[in-house]
Amino acid sequence: MNLIEIHPWLLVAMLLLVAVSTMVVFKVINRMRRKDAESIAREIRAKAESEIDTRRKEAELELKEVAIQQKATMETELSTSRETIHQRERELDKQGDLLETRTEELQKQERLVENNQRKISERISDIKRRDEELDRLLDMQRQTLHQLSGLSVDEATDRLLKMLDQELVEQTGSVILKHEKQIAEVVEQKARDMLLTTIQRYGAAHTAETTTSTVDIPNDEMKGRIIGREGRNIRAIEKATGADVIIDDTPGVVIVSAFDPVRREIARTALNSLIADGRIHPSRIEEIVQQTTQEMDKHIQREGEEAADEVDVHGLHERVIHLLGRLKFRTSYSQNVLRHSIEVAFLSGVLAEEMGLDGPLATRCGLLHDIGKAADHDTEGGHPKVGADLLKRYGEGPEVVHAALGHHDDLSLEYPYTIICATADACSASRPGARRETLDRYVKRMEELESIATQFNSVQQAYAVQAGREVRVMVSAAQTSDESAAKICRDIASEFEKQLTYPGEIKVTVLRETRITEVAH
Repeated sequence: MNLIEIHPWLLVAMLLLVAVSTMVVFKVINRMRRKDAESIAREIRAKAESEIDTRRKEAELELKEVAIQQKATMETELSTSRETIHQRERELDKQGDLLETRTEELQKQERLVENNQRKISERISDIKRRDEELDRLLDMQRQTLHQLSGLSVDEATDRLLKMLDQELVEQTGSVILKHEKQIAEVVEQKARDMLLTTIQRYGAAHTAETTTSTVDIPNDEMKGRIIGREGRNIRAIEKATGADVIIDDTPGVVIVSAFDPVRREIARTALNSLIADGRIHPSRIEEIVQQTTQEMDKHIQREGEEAADEVDVHGLHERVIHLLGRLKFRTSYSQNVLRHSIEVAFLSGVLAEEMGLDGPLATRCGLLHDIGKAADHDTEGGHPKVGADLLKRYGEGPEVVHAALGHHDDLSLEYPYTIICATADACSASRPGARRETLDRYVKRMEELESIATQFNSVQQAYAVQAGREVRVMVSAAQTSDESAAKICRDIASEFEKQLTYPGEIKVTVLRETRITEVAH
């Protein structure tokens, strides 16, 4: 009975114990969860703060980079602006010098006109005085003749008129010679003004050409790939292009050398393509060189079209345009022949307009006057004859053909455009500096040509003209004959070939003149 009554109490106590234990366990678990949550929160907060610091540092770096880039951009723009200002100042200085020169010339002309007016006034006064004296003498002669000779009035009048006519003829000849001299001075001044105006309206920069080009390479390992096993790649490049490939210790570059600018440019472009492609072996080299050659032909055609458009010359044959483009890769005394032809075209057009002639036709003559230089390597003869034959073959007019043929030889007044073209060619090519040679080198070459010519016996004087393309030699007529003069001319030309190195041709002209002078007492 007691056992039955005690058992429920035990059960209740156990339940209470279990409940208390459960509550304690839950509290412990909650406390542990709260501690874990706080720890996790602290970690999240620490990570967030670290990320915020990282982001802030990155933002600061980006701001610094942007500031540096903006500073560099501003410095570049500032440098460009300074260079533009300096260039403008130089141009203004040149214009100021030209204006001063023109002012001095105008002052000279004003003084000349004042002198002429004074001389004319004096001449008029002198003529009036002579007229009065002539009238007085005529009256005296009439009276004297009538008294002494007993001539009639008509006979005396005829004799006086003949004497007067003879005196007037002498005075008229003197006046004509004087005015011819004045007209020659005015014509020379006007021609000088035309040339100054023409040259002032056109200014072109010239760049000196070289015989080597450089090709940039990414690393020195590429040099070994260009050479190839036992040098087979470099031999294939040189064989396909006709240019020398020079690989030395210079870091980052390979040098391409050739006297022919077209071959040099093909080799340079082909090397760049091979380096970019990465496949360098003989068959690939031949393929790339062939592609580059085709692209070069298109580039030459495009250069010719752009040159014709620049000077507004249209209707040219495609072959003529191609030859014109080839002039871009031809130089004469370091001057690019295409740029020289464009300059001569512009100058010829302006000169023709100043003279009241056909400006577009003169421009066409100037543009095509050196076209023979694009083909004289492949054809016998000098570039004037080669150019004239090509232009005649492709349908150009007689003025254009003769301008190409005769712009270096004795000029014919039958074709005024040839004279204009020769004048523009001289303005472009003969002045020191236009062909990018220093004045010292220019003068030295001229002096060297003249000194070689004057070494020969019987040579009195020698002059180098047309930037050294022609040497005129004066020999003594007493010491030479026509045959010996021809031999001296041939010997001088041979000596030039032996001692000098020069592009193009040097024309040697020997002049033998006989002068006979007598004095009349």
